[in-house]
Amino acid sequence: MTPSQLPLNERVTANPEQPVQASARYVLYWMTAQRRTRANFALERAVDWARHLGRPLLVLEALAVDYEHASDRLHRFVLDGMKDNAAACLRHGVRYLRYVEPRAGAGRGLVKALARHAAVVVTDDHPAHPLGDLAARLRPHLAVRLEQVDSCGLLPMRGTPKVFTTAYAFRRHLQHELPAHLASMPRDHPLRRLRSMPRAVVARSILTRWPELRADPSSDPTALLATLPIDHTVGAVAATRGGSREARARLTHFLAQGLEHYQDDRNHPGEECESGLSPYLHFGHVGSHEVFQAVVAREGWTPDDLDTVVRGKRAGWWGMAPEAEAFLDQVVTWRELAINTCVHLPETYASMASLPAWALRTLHTHALDPRPYTYAPEELEQGATHDAIWNAAQHQLRAQGTIHNYLRMLWGKKILEWSRSPDEALATMIHLNDKYALDGRDPNSYAGILWCLGRNDRAWGPERPIFGTVRYMSSDQARKKLKLGSYLTRFTAAGSKPVGNAR
Repeated sequence: MTPSQLPLNERVTANPEQPVQASARYVLYWMTAQRRTRANFALERAVDWARHLGRPLLVLEALAVDYEHASDRLHRFVLDGMKDNAAACLRHGVRYLRYVEPRAGAGRGLVKALARHAAVVVTDDHPAHPLGDLAARLRPHLAVRLEQVDSCGLLPMRGTPKVFTTAYAFRRHLQHELPAHLASMPRDHPLRRLRSMPRAVVARSILTRWPELRADPSSDPTALLATLPIDHTVGAVAATRGGSREARARLTHFLAQGLEHYQDDRNHPGEECESGLSPYLHFGHVGSHEVFQAVVAREGWTPDDLDTVVRGKRAGWWGMAPEAEAFLDQVVTWRELAINTCVHLPETYASMASLPAWALRTLHTHALDPRPYTYAPEELEQGATHDAIWNAAQHQLRAQGTIHNYLRMLWGKKILEWSRSPDEALATMIHLNDKYALDGRDPNSYAGILWCLGRNDRAWGPERPIFGTVRYMSSDQARKKLKLGSYLTRFTAAGSKPVGNAR
């Protein structure tokens, strides 16, 4: 190792031509996708640089106002996480700066200005827009080394050789490759290694130009939200607060009370045995490594329990209880398959172009089939259809920022059935999900939406109107298979309430 460099690994992407300014004021960690201070490879990398160079660490967490569908709901979730991150940095003597943009464009130049005094800039590597574009746009304007670090999944996302089109094929790849990575877990508390380090000093000119930079984000978030040019009609979800503390509490509760029933009851909306972790994974308030290690602790598992034969099957390879394996198949296989698609199809992962040829062909063949019902996107947004189950799912999305996982699949299938074309159906699904869902714009969300149109699936018979050979689902089938009574009662009533009532 040279005096100015730490060794690269497969999770770090850097431009070697950019120098490390060893005598600069601090190491800058620009927190964008992994908004947490625990089990975070990017933060760990920044800590390693700080220790190696003997420079203090500065953590910047910023929130713009001009992203699509910016709202009280999404902003409040991030603000909750900022409060947790500020408290954690304070406990460990690390300088933390929160920046909430007061108006569009006000934060332009902030990271560049902080980077002028940085020895090295470390940020998160993420495969989806808009987060995936941030470092690429900034890199040409920096005179200092910029490193992007991947904390997205158990398997390094840029190490996959191709886009995998089925869960089975990706699962086989995981089962071949993952054992070598299970010993490479991020440190649970990376900031503890900086306790004796002085606090970073930020140039007064920067604090003057961006007065909204705060080290202690203790201001009333409701009052702050009211001042911002964002959508105030999509209110915060009162029962779902963001942040790492809440994420860990939900994980602990799920492992103690929900996981036992996950295998058998997760498809029943009334049973409430889902983990509820999707928004926290999306905003990086918890990571898949932390979730995985919590499951490992519950199971008393070691890598010696892995099956040595790779079969690509959903059950049996981990050597855990069936409910634990079913949960990990969602958190690891399906989530990382979605990330894999974003990595290898960066321009088309959220479009019809990401569908397999058979799905595009059959949807095109049936695009002009008569629809028994058609609804305008505005009618769908209000949950005003003839279908009580679908309406309840849409009302849950508007009220809670989520849809029960099984009903989310039905939700998407019915939008296809009721839209004038597959392209309109996809646009409607993305709009509704990104506007109301707390995990909107996530690779996993786009994978679920596109699955409704045939991605990561196979052709099914018999061939049907509208769907062709895309897998068919119906509300009548759901009513026969699922326990829906309490769910329908709860969210039919929710549909009569204003969306912003939780503000």
